[in-house]
This record gives sequence, C-alpha cells and structure tokens, in this order.
Amino acid sequence: MTYQELNTPSYIVLEGKLRKNLEILSDVMKRSGAKILLAQKAFSMFRVYPLIGSYLSGTTSSGIYEARLASEEMPGRENHVFEPAYKDEEMEDICKICDHVYFNSLSQLEHHRKTWERSVSEGRVSIGLRVNPEFSTQEGHEIYDPCSPVSRLGIRLKDMPGELPEGVEGLHIHTLCEQGFEPLKETFEVFEKNFGKYFGALKWINLGGGHHITKEGYDREGLIGLIKYIRSAYNVEVYLEPGEAVALDAGLLISEVMDIVDTPDMPTLILDASAACHMPDVLEMPYTPPLLEACDNGVKVRLSSRTCLAGDTIGEYDLPKLPDIGDRLTFGDMAIYSMVKNNTFNGMPLPDIVLLKEDGEYALVKRFGYEDFKERLS
Repeated sequence: MTYQELNTPSYIVLEGKLRKNLEILSDVMKRSGAKILLAQKAFSMFRVYPLIGSYLSGTTSSGIYEARLASEEMPGRENHVFEPAYKDEEMEDICKICDHVYFNSLSQLEHHRKTWERSVSEGRVSIGLRVNPEFSTQEGHEIYDPCSPVSRLGIRLKDMPGELPEGVEGLHIHTLCEQGFEPLKETFEVFEKNFGKYFGALKWINLGGGHHITKEGYDREGLIGLIKYIRSAYNVEVYLEPGEAVALDAGLLISEVMDIVDTPDMPTLILDASAACHMPDVLEMPYTPPLLEACDNGVKVRLSSRTCLAGDTIGEYDLPKLPDIGDRLTFGDMAIYSMVKNNTFNGMPLPDIVLLKEDGEYALVKRFGYEDFKERLS
C-alpha cells in the first residue's frame, strides 16, 4: 500500500519512531535497574505489542479489558492493573491474569481480600496501594491532576493506618502529566517525607506515569540517579508506567479538506477528521495539535470538522497557501490518547489504523465500517 492509496482519515503509527522511543526507555531501564511498563490507557495498538514487549517489562492496565488485552497480546510480560474500584466478578478474573493489583482505598482492599489473598498464597499476585502525596505539580489542567483538593485518586496520609495492611507489598503514586524530571523529583521528596515510614516494609514502589522520558531535553540522567537512590536506600524494585513516552511523536492523523467556509475572520476548512471524535484531548485539555504543513506568517485558517458540534474546532494555523478542496493535511503526535479515545458521535466513521513499517511499507492494520458503529448501539 502506498501513501496515495490510504483512506482519510487514517491514523498512521510510525514503527521507526516507536522503536527509537523504546530504545531510550530500554537504556533507562538498563542503567537504572527500573522496570518500565506500557500504560495502555494512552496507547493500546496491540499490533505492535511484540515490538514493545521486546523492550519493556510489561504493561499496566486501567480496567479488566486492558488487562485481558495485555494477557492475550503480550504474554510472558508483567501485567499490572489499577482501578478506583473493582466489581467482584472482575477481581476473580484479574487475579488470574495479573501480576500486580493496585487498590485505591482501604475499603476496596478489604472488600476483595478473600479473592486476592488466595492468589497471593499461590504466589501469583503482588498487592499495592495507590496513595495521594497531596503535592500538585499541574498548572491549568485540573481534569488531569490526581492531587487536586477534590481528587478521588489515592489514599491520603491521614487515612493510612500506622502500619501497612497485611499482604500489601507496594505503594503507587501517579501525579504527573506530560512533565519533565524536576516535578517527579519534587514529588518524590514529599512522598518520601510523608510516606517513608512505610518504605521499609515494601518490595516495590511505582512512580506512575506522566513522565516525558523520550522528549528532547528530558533530564534522563536525573531520573536514573533518583531510581538508583530509591533502589539502594530502600531495597525495592522501582516501576515507571509512562504511556505517552512510549509512543510520543510516533503517530500521524491524515485528513482531507472537504469544504472551505468563508467565516468573517478567516477561512474555515471543513475536514473529514474531528477533534470531538478522533482527537478528544484537543477539546479536553485543551491544546492545539501540531500540523506538519503549518508555517510562520502564512495564510491563517481555522481547521474544523464536519460534525454538527459548533465547537468541534481543531485549531488555527498558518499555511503556505489556502489549500484546495481534496488536499490532505497531517496532524502530528496522534498515536497517544487518540485511538483509545475516539468515538462515532454523529455517526462519524472511525479512521483507519495504519502501520508505517521501518522498510517504508504502509500496512493496513484495521479498517472500520458501518457495523462498528451499529454494533455499539444494538
């Protein structure tokens, strides 16, 4: 398949860039002794799980379906799972397929104790608690801040018992979002100060996700030094579970210009890609995704969608010239939090999923159709 033969819209995952990210993460693992997991909530294109599994220690899941996917598509690697609450029937299955199970509250820990204790006694599961260090490093993105004053995620120090509950072997924090090393360092200092009395009883500590380890300028030497310190000082395994860092800048979304509307301030291009349907973080964060065709001081245009949602706008960009109807535009960094969040609002078709292999071949991974829309509603 050639580029010209691709449908629009299509997600294109870049195998070469994915491997470069994995090589960086693998180097951090080797030099620090940490174990790094793929956070499937950000990227779960299991076609490339064999590649990811050849570099990383395993996966972390945010629910039973992700845990099942990891068990099926990345067998033999570690399978971690965290949910704020588990259904009873889910816990039975989770304890059969997962290596590490994290609880968000002491009540959930005790509610499911009989189930997980059985798996622990059989040597199949390690149990952890997610705690809230109550140290926020977020600015302007409260929706993604697990340490906000009203956060439901993690146990606060005031609610922790004097000693770790029987059977608990690890503590987990997840406080970052698209951040560098310094916020992690500051967060760990607070975590160590407030929760350090429990560290002597632990077998592992999970520092969560949100680490932009593969981004240019990230202080990887600082990260390696911190991990070495934690492992040496407390004799524990250290886990990291980035999602974005695995597939950062490893995906594109191609779209076609379907129409041009002459709105009062600038031309508005109607695309067959949608922020609401195909890149929801654009509206949730919000942020403006990179556009490969953009330039400085060109023709200013607004890129929008063919949905009926008035605010379904991707962003404003400068282009070298006003595109023609039928031209293609390419958005960058579309592997993460795009395929996992997309939807069929307005009956919008889901984009194809394509893998651009390292040899330059485009391989169609998945093409969706009407039945994919209909089956969700039947």
